[in-house]
Amino acid sequence: MTDDTAYDGYRAGFAVLVGRPNAGKSTLTNALVGRKVAITSAKPQTTRHTIRGIVHRDDAQLILVDTPGLHRPRTLLGQRLNDLVADTLGEVDAIGFCIPANEKIGPGDKYIAQQLGALHRKPVVALVTKTDLVQRGALTEQLMAVDALGVEALGPGGWTDIVPVSAADGYQVETVADVLIRQMPPSPPLYPGGHLTDEPELVLVAELVREAALEGVRDELPHSLAVVVEEIVPREGRGEDNQLLDVRVNLFVERSSQKAIIIGRGGARLREVGTAARRGIEALLGSRIYLDLHVKIAKDWQRDPKQLVRLGF
Repeated sequence: MTDDTAYDGYRAGFAVLVGRPNAGKSTLTNALVGRKVAITSAKPQTTRHTIRGIVHRDDAQLILVDTPGLHRPRTLLGQRLNDLVADTLGEVDAIGFCIPANEKIGPGDKYIAQQLGALHRKPVVALVTKTDLVQRGALTEQLMAVDALGVEALGPGGWTDIVPVSAADGYQVETVADVLIRQMPPSPPLYPGGHLTDEPELVLVAELVREAALEGVRDELPHSLAVVVEEIVPREGRGEDNQLLDVRVNLFVERSSQKAIIIGRGGARLREVGTAARRGIEALLGSRIYLDLHVKIAKDWQRDPKQLVRLGF
């Protein structure tokens, strides 16, 4: 039996989305899967865990691995995030390199392209994201620049493909899936039908709280905020038709000034965080919840190996 006829033509495998921080990787993952499995934010460095989103088709299964943005690390946390990306790149079947359409190619993009060029023979698809934010002429110029970057970093032939896409309005999202699936090997399904992610619920709940906490805050905070779910337990004494889950969550920051930002005047901001996060968590868990949030200080945790381990990094 040849590869072309193996598994009746079914294909399944892993694709990783890489790019500099805030290049649209998480938003594209969610659009491809059709449900939120990765948090999004206008702030860079919001993705901390490798999130797998699963795209199911009749003839294929595409497992998307979302990663932190590759960047030149300045802290121990930053180096660990980069190591996570490097480990992931070596294990996938194809790579989607996200480059925003609305920002000129910069040193960060070139740094990542060079890293990808060192992988040799790994399929790399350039995904020009956020096309809804630019006019057609500007998009054409960006596509030409991306093409030139591919030849520079990977040699003659450049990228396996170049796909402009907008997760915001759905433009060519299905095309991205088509292109990546073509790079997957013949294989039986790797996950049961209906599964959209293999991330534990505790991790997804923590990410939803973190996303809510990052909305509208100062630029310094995303790097300094860690969220840990202590427990999710059913409220005792409730009937079957009146279930309630108690969800207890700790938010860790590095300084008292950051704690004040999260809590807000009279606790107003923390209540807003709770309200925003509760909607997503209830949809995820399929139950009403009581969300108990506590903000704590873990001084300089990004540079402390012991605290990094305790916070899940």
